[in-house]
Amino acid sequence: MQSKIVVGGGGLPPAFSLFPSLNKTFTFHQILVLIITFLAYASFHASRKPPSIVKSVLGPSVNEQSNSPIDNGWAPFNGTEGTQRLGELDLAFLSSYALGMYFAGHLGDRIDLRLFLVFGMMGSGILTVVFGLGYWMNVHLLGFYMTVQIVCGLFQSIGWPCVVSVVGNWCGKEKRGLIMGVWNSHTSVGNIVGSVIASSVLDSGWGWSFALPGGLVIVSGLVVFMCLVVSPHDLGFEEPGKEIEMSLAAETVVVEEDKEDDDVGLLENVNLDDDDSLSAIGFLEAWKLPGVAPFAFCLFFSKLVAYTFLYWLPYYLRHQAVAGVYISHKTAGILSTVFDIGGVFGGISAGFISDKIKARALTSVAFLSLSIPVLIMYRVYGSVSMFINIGLMFISGLLVNGPYALITTAVAADLGTQDSIKGNGRALATVTAIIDGTGSVGAALGPLLAGYISSRGWNSVFFMLIVSIFFAGLFLVRLAKAEIKEMSSSGELIASSGP
Repeated sequence: MQSKIVVGGGGLPPAFSLFPSLNKTFTFHQILVLIITFLAYASFHASRKPPSIVKSVLGPSVNEQSNSPIDNGWAPFNGTEGTQRLGELDLAFLSSYALGMYFAGHLGDRIDLRLFLVFGMMGSGILTVVFGLGYWMNVHLLGFYMTVQIVCGLFQSIGWPCVVSVVGNWCGKEKRGLIMGVWNSHTSVGNIVGSVIASSVLDSGWGWSFALPGGLVIVSGLVVFMCLVVSPHDLGFEEPGKEIEMSLAAETVVVEEDKEDDDVGLLENVNLDDDDSLSAIGFLEAWKLPGVAPFAFCLFFSKLVAYTFLYWLPYYLRHQAVAGVYISHKTAGILSTVFDIGGVFGGISAGFISDKIKARALTSVAFLSLSIPVLIMYRVYGSVSMFINIGLMFISGLLVNGPYALITTAVAADLGTQDSIKGNGRALATVTAIIDGTGSVGAALGPLLAGYISSRGWNSVFFMLIVSIFFAGLFLVRLAKAEIKEMSSSGELIASSGP
C-alpha cells in the first residue's frame, strides 16, 4: 500500500503509541472517530448551555401578581434592563463565534486538525470556568463577562470546521441522511447534558453551572488529544471511495442503487494525486460556489430560531405560569431539555425521510412549514397544563431542529460534488465554516432580539420566530420545486407514496 499524507493530519495520537493493540480494522477506527467527534462537539454545546440556565437567576425576577420585573438577581443583569443586558451577553459570544468561524475554517485547512481542535476545546473549557469564577469572586462588572464571552466564542468557533473535516476524511462514501442525522444529534445531546448538569447544581450557586460543563470540555479535549486520528492515511488505510453523481437541477444527490461504489458521499476527502487539491480555496471564491449563498442564508434564519430557544427557553418557562403555577429555576432548566430531545428525533427522522424520497430541500420545507402552526399552538396552549406544554415543546423541537441538522448535511452533500472543488479536500473546512458562520450570525441576532422584544411581551418574540421560519423555508422553495419536478419526471414521487 502506497503511503500518503493528508493535509491537516498530524500523525498518530499518543494512545496508539501507548497501546499498539488499538490499531485494528478500518471500520473500528471509523466508528471510533464518529464517537470521539460526537463527544467533542457535544461537550462544546454542553458548555454553551449554562448562560441560558442561569438567566432566570442573573436577571430580574417577575412579580407573579403584577407580572412586573423585580430588582434582584445579579448585577449588572438585574433591574428593568436586565433582559437587554443578558441579550447583549449572548450577542457578545455568538458574534465572536460567527466571526471566528470564518478564520477557524481557513486555519483548519492548513494545520494539524487534532491539535487545533484540542486548542479550541481547552480554551473553551477554561473560559467557561472563568465565567463561573465571577460568582465566587463577586464580580459585577459587565465588561468582565462580555470579555470572557467574546474570547470564549472565538475558541468555540474552532470546533465545527474541525470535526466536519475529520469526519469527511473518514466517511467520504457511505454516510447518508439517516446516519448523519444520528451523528448530528450531538448538538441536542450536548444541550441536554449541559442543561441537566447546570440545573442540578444551580441551587449550590450559579458559578457551579459554568465550572462543571467547562471541566467536561477540558476532559473531552484530553480524549481528543490522546485518541483522535485525523486521517485514514495516518494508520496506513486507503481513503474511502468518492464516486458521486449530482443532479444540479435539483441540487440533490442522486444515487445509483445498483452500484455499491456509487453511494452518497456527503463529505469529500483530499485527493493528493491532483495538484489542484493542494490549493486551499479562497474565501470569496467559496462564496461564489453554486448553493453556498442560498444554503448559508437559509441556515441564518434556521439558527436564529434554534438559538433563541437554546438561550431563552429556560427563562421563558420560569416566567410563564403553567396551569397557574410558576416552576422553579432548576425545574425550568431540566424541563427545557424536552425541546432538545425532540431535536434528536427531528434530526434522525428528517434524515430518514429525505433518504426515502431523495429530496432534502423538500423535507426541510415540510418540517419548517409544520413548525409554524405548532409554535402558535405552544404559545397559546402551552400554559394550559404541564402535559400539553411538554408535548408541544417536544414537537416544536422536532420540527425546528430537524431541518437545522438536515440543512447542514445537505450542504455538505451539495458542496462535496461541485465541479470546481471536486477532489479538493482542503476546501472543505473553509466552505463549512462559511455556511455555519453565516448561520451563526443569525444565531447571534436571535437571542439579542429576544432580550429586547421580550420586554414588550412574549407574543412579539414568537412572532419574530415565526417570521424567521417563513424566510428560512423561502430560501429552499426553488430547490424543493426542482426536487418535485425531478421526482415527477423519474416516477419516484409515485413510488415513494405507494405501500
